[in-house]
Amino acid sequence: MSLIDHYAVFGSPIKHSKSPRIHKLFAKQTQQAIIYDAQEVSAEQFNYSTSNFFKQGGKGLNCTLPLKELAWGYADIKTERAELSKAVNTLTLQSDGSILGDNTDGVGLLTDLMKNHEVNLANANVLILGAGGASRGIILPILEQNVASLVIANRTVDKAIHLANEFTLKGTIKGCGFNDLTNQQFNLIINATSSSLSNDTPPLPEHLLYKNGVCYDLAYGNEPTTFVRWGQKNRALKNLDGLGMLVEQAAEAFFIWRGVRPNTQEVIALLNTERG
Repeated sequence: MSLIDHYAVFGSPIKHSKSPRIHKLFAKQTQQAIIYDAQEVSAEQFNYSTSNFFKQGGKGLNCTLPLKELAWGYADIKTERAELSKAVNTLTLQSDGSILGDNTDGVGLLTDLMKNHEVNLANANVLILGAGGASRGIILPILEQNVASLVIANRTVDKAIHLANEFTLKGTIKGCGFNDLTNQQFNLIINATSSSLSNDTPPLPEHLLYKNGVCYDLAYGNEPTTFVRWGQKNRALKNLDGLGMLVEQAAEAFFIWRGVRPNTQEVIALLNTERG
């Protein structure tokens, strides 16, 4: 049997993923012997591909769009943060053969926002665009920062309302449609839809940002995403994409798998240099 442990990220689309590069850098930095690759896996293929991966000796998986809610259902046991979010982005093979599900998205987002970019969320009015698996993992961590309010907007209004209702005991939160955002303003807008992957943006009204508001796209690319460009057009104080969050959530997953916490700052700096 190989002495090199195998990890991977599953998703669709996945060709753009920087996760293999990030984990390779983590492994080199911390002297860990691992292999980490990206595999195109659709929702229909998820259960079969995941079972096969672990049967062949895989140690851990990251799951991205559109698989996070399926990964939640696949896990035998879940951490508290995964259980509450009903979305999993990190699967880990346990010593007894069971699969542990965790969600490191919230930790990754808050570390990037608050530590790397010094964005204060206390008393902020926050808007999340999208009500899918990417949103689920970040709602509770945001509410725990004592925000004034959190709104989830989605094309399918009922889905946004249903998701918000799951967290009503945790803070001031509501769900609505994009058309319901007129005459509302926010300090922070987070794009958790997959629109940037198709070079699109959700239909948003003008004047949605307070002065000195911040825009954050969970997606990332070598060029500014369409939502980052929307933020620039609407004069956001900071227009951020998800590269920093990607590195920070990956570091949390790496720590879960290997028991070693890598230095994220040098990895973020290197990736930003590489993309110019």
